[in-house]
Amino acid sequence: MSGVRSGRILHVDLTTRTLEVENPPEVFFRKYLGGSAMGLYYILKLTQPGVEAFEPGNVITFMDSLLTGSPIAGQSRICVNSRSPLVDGIGDSQAGGFFPAELRFAGFVGIVVTGRASEPVYLWIHDGEAELRSATHLWGRTTSDVDDSLRAELGDAKIEIAQVGPAGEKLARLASIMNMASRASGRTGMGAVMGSKNLKAIAVRGTARRLDLGDPEAFKALAKSGAGGVKDNPDVLALQQHGTASVLEPQHASGTLPTFNYNAGQFERFEAISGETMTATILTSRETCFSCAVKCKRAVETEWLDRPVESRHGGPEYETLAVFGSYCGIDDLPAIALANKICNEYGLDTIGTGATVAWTIECFENGVIKESDLGFPAHWGDAGAMIRLTEMIARREGFGDILANGSRKAADIIGAGHEFLITAKGAEAPAHMPQAKRSLGIIYAVNPFGADHQSSEHDPLVEEGTYDYAIERLSMIGAGDHELVPGSFDSAKVRFALRTQQFYSFLDTASLCQFVWGPAWTLFGPKETVDFVRAVTGWDDFDVDELMEIGERRLNMLRAFNAREGMDRSADKLPPKFFKPLGGTGPTAGVALDRAEIESALDEYFALAGWDEATGNPTPETLARLGLEWVGA
Repeated sequence: MSGVRSGRILHVDLTTRTLEVENPPEVFFRKYLGGSAMGLYYILKLTQPGVEAFEPGNVITFMDSLLTGSPIAGQSRICVNSRSPLVDGIGDSQAGGFFPAELRFAGFVGIVVTGRASEPVYLWIHDGEAELRSATHLWGRTTSDVDDSLRAELGDAKIEIAQVGPAGEKLARLASIMNMASRASGRTGMGAVMGSKNLKAIAVRGTARRLDLGDPEAFKALAKSGAGGVKDNPDVLALQQHGTASVLEPQHASGTLPTFNYNAGQFERFEAISGETMTATILTSRETCFSCAVKCKRAVETEWLDRPVESRHGGPEYETLAVFGSYCGIDDLPAIALANKICNEYGLDTIGTGATVAWTIECFENGVIKESDLGFPAHWGDAGAMIRLTEMIARREGFGDILANGSRKAADIIGAGHEFLITAKGAEAPAHMPQAKRSLGIIYAVNPFGADHQSSEHDPLVEEGTYDYAIERLSMIGAGDHELVPGSFDSAKVRFALRTQQFYSFLDTASLCQFVWGPAWTLFGPKETVDFVRAVTGWDDFDVDELMEIGERRLNMLRAFNAREGMDRSADKLPPKFFKPLGGTGPTAGVALDRAEIESALDEYFALAGWDEATGNPTPETLARLGLEWVGA
């Protein structure tokens, strides 16, 4: 039995325009596997302490894993890492689609980019070969335009392209990296880092599309069970039918749909922007990523005031519907779809952009930002103002030049509006409320790259015994030993937060989709995840303990980077708004986080994680246990 046990890493120095290929040994891949952990290995080795995000010395990495490209659901993911221009410390972002698998087929498991090109360039990778080409003719053009142009220029309609749009070129700190004009490495401003290097795009194509699987029969059986299991899993089936937007209605019902920039947990006009409404009105197709049976991606067609939204730009996800919808008090689905298109064409993170727009509206409603600043009024529920603000951010026009820095830096620039922020470490909070989902209060605070809803499991899932089968899965990773108490910060809740964070950290190391591979409600659980790694690599002794250690290693590497840059526990804080009782109606009206409870939970979290309680940073003993002694050297 052989299996996929190694791969090639492409090193690109944009300053000298040199390319080198590295072939790390199997032991390297067994330890780091891929994704963020492998990216952090090179970033910690090659980025000098103190280097700022837009300096040529800031390294950016694009990492698949050994599992990417195998014909099974949920493996076509890529992780991008670099020092972030938006959040404090490290940046981390993932995207799906067909680009990740195509990069693998093109002969590489990852790319390490250093330096800065003297003029715009793009990287062309094809069947194991790589070259840099001029991109001056592509600079300033939108993502769908560049997709069409590069495929025509290179003479292959099957080329996959990851690129920055005009927002990334202009160093908007909210900028994303886009592929397929609809799949985004959205959070933490990785598009701005790529733009700062004058790297417009990475185009990939590979004709060798088979991996040497370690156990083809076991793999085939696992893939078949996954494809057939969609219809038997109500959560995954809902993803297929309505996408992530399927959760908007239950979020509203539970009082956890952020409304009016996190001032309430219910939006009375939620039905107008729900997943069911989108499916019934503007949905044109259910799209997918390479070899995935779930097909959760939406494609929509509509128009808003004669401005078209085409299916090639996908459709709004739950987060996008929330940030441009309920966050802003807007119930206009076509307008939200147009905002999604603008972000995808210009290369902007929809979560950060929509939340920054909502912050702007709240500042306007409270007299902090005035009509003379914007050139127009911006009230709750004003879809026209939301669209104009989104376009101003995308183009860095007028007040949008300030807002393109994200809401926290915008507040710093204008010297006001800090009380309306919903940021942690500079990252705008996604549409999952820690006031009710208490474990997220811990994760939003300690997560190395700020508020993120995909860095752990959400505690209401198992608080009331709704998902009995989830308990067994969670127990496999040490997170389901006790029934969780709703609204608590007890020891079981803290352990649940940490252990599910470590499992999700493994997924972002293996570059696996969290809607397919997960610890609870997903298509495959921890057992199947172990079986998958064994079937691809042939590592028959791989087990859950090693899986969790890999996840723990990545988490410590991310945290160690921040520690190296002078960050400590003082950065692990939540915005004041989260400690203010929610308004509105419903189950969460009047609910707030308690500072003393948060601090006590953090003490317990750091102790469980093996981090110093005073600083919140990994101890030398923990780094040594994980084979990371070199990180502190």
